[in-house]
Amino acid sequence: MNPLNRRKLIKQLTTGTLAMTSLQSFALVGNTGEETYKLKNNINHSVCRWTYGYLSLDDLCKTVKDIGFSAIDLVGPKEWKVLKDHGVFSSMCNGAEISLTEGWNDKQYHPTLMKNYTEHIDLVSKAGYKNLICFSGSRRGMDDETGLKNCTEGLKQLLPIAEKKGVTIIMELLNSKVDHKDYMCDHSAWGVELCKRIGSPNFKLLYDIYHMQIDEGDVIRTIKNNYQYFGHYHTGGVPGRHEIDNTQELYYPAIMQAIVETGFKDYVAQEFIPAKEDKIASLKEAIKICDV
Repeated sequence: MNPLNRRKLIKQLTTGTLAMTSLQSFALVGNTGEETYKLKNNINHSVCRWTYGYLSLDDLCKTVKDIGFSAIDLVGPKEWKVLKDHGVFSSMCNGAEISLTEGWNDKQYHPTLMKNYTEHIDLVSKAGYKNLICFSGSRRGMDDETGLKNCTEGLKQLLPIAEKKGVTIIMELLNSKVDHKDYMCDHSAWGVELCKRIGSPNFKLLYDIYHMQIDEGDVIRTIKNNYQYFGHYHTGGVPGRHEIDNTQELYYPAIMQAIVETGFKDYVAQEFIPAKEDKIASLKEAIKICDV
């Protein structure tokens, strides 16, 4: 092996992966040279589009297919044709929300949200997708109980439409300590209580592991105790929201194993912001870490 190739091999080894050889398998460097790693298919993998925003959607679709999975989170109706052209699934649809801060906890937004979500539920259903994201909105001095009542009132009007169309409305849990100051649905207990009050199998929570580690911790116990209310998961390294490797405090293999043990069959989407130079290698490594 000449020095140039040796340096290249060492660089690839530090990222944990080499080039893909075929669908559903990784080419890795092991103790005896190149070895093949095959995805176990216990986790349905996805990636959030915005975290790889430097790629066109076309290129991101090609990337995920090359790695061996076929789903992307947070793509709206105008771009679903691109996904379909590549055979990639829209694992979490968006576009009906007003914003992260203007949500279902404020009655003044209910008319607009009802219009938006009614239209998008129909679009999601016709496209053959099933998950549509929503947000609580900011507190702006509102107490938890008022927020729960307002969200329940608005979403109970929407859920019969979602149920009829086979669409699940999923509210994301976000941290209010670092990233989304004043966001109301910032603890799993609040979100779970909302699920109980709405009482529909078509309303669930997006348990964002990064966000909930920041605001409450106790991730595995929370998943095991409340899995029936969680319809989707996002990843991210803590602190910093970067790679989910050994540079951060969460041990994702154990978290993923806990999710698998609950019988979860929907999607886990990578939502870390890659900080390393080889961003595609970071995604490959994250998929392998979560592939328990």
